Amino acid sequence: MLRVAVPNKGSLSEAASGMLAEAGYRQRRDSRELVMVDPDNEIEFFYLRPRDIAVYVGTGTLDVGITGRDLFLDAQVDADELLTLGFGGSTFRFAGPVGEFSDVKQLHGRRLATSYDGLLRSYLSGRGVEAKVVRLDGAVESSVRLGVADAIADVVETGNTLKAAGMEVFGEPILKSEAVLIGRPGEAPQGLDVLIRRLRGVIVAREYVMMDYDVRKELVEEAAALTPGLESPTVSPLRDSDWVAVRSMVKRNQTNRIMDELYEIGARAILVSSIHACRI
Repeated sequence: MLRVAVPNKGSLSEAASGMLAEAGYRQRRDSRELVMVDPDNEIEFFYLRPRDIAVYVGTGTLDVGITGRDLFLDAQVDADELLTLGFGGSTFRFAGPVGEFSDVKQLHGRRLATSYDGLLRSYLSGRGVEAKVVRLDGAVESSVRLGVADAIADVVETGNTLKAAGMEVFGEPILKSEAVLIGRPGEAPQGLDVLIRRLRGVIVAREYVMMDYDVRKELVEEAAALTPGLESPTVSPLRDSDWVAVRSMVKRNQTNRIMDELYEIGARAILVSSIHACRI
């Protein structure tokens, strides 16, 4: 039975469980449940702190897990990123008092507060910067005002918290993170290929819609250039032999533009429907 770690709380928890449910797996109904067994799919889910998931996977205690790329890299364990999941996006950046820093090289010999000391030490080492890293579990933004650090490295979303603390981001982003599926290198436990295939299906179903329309035969090539699909659009004859019906997958965020362009070249009866599940 495949053993999978899932975030038990935080910003990744609900989205991860939602994706697994869309992929056809049973999920817990009570947040107090720590284990969920899905015998029909021969899979077992363990709900753990997101920060701990990489450790359990890296030691081989669990087969695979869903966590943030930042937490995975910070844990510095023997595991690989198997699949990006398209949610939980964030950016890990440096920040300091307004006007004091502009480049990472200026951090040499200074104190840096962070909740991601493993990730930060690796980043600084790769750039030849020697700084004292102060590990904190939270409220990193307050460390400079309290005299614990000269600058910080933390996840930045809107930047409003930094501004309130009298700080600003500087330098290039340290890491762009999102939710990922991780597993042990070189290992393929039974059921993993099915899990990955299902999750990919959910990702594609969220990213694409199905578009159907009618168009005159002589315009098929022009219309197909607008809706090439993943391999090729489906073209079917209609009762009126001068017209055909076309079906193709298109990017969800391009739907209205493509509909307008199809209408301009003469396509009609343009319909769009959601994709609930797929296998690519």
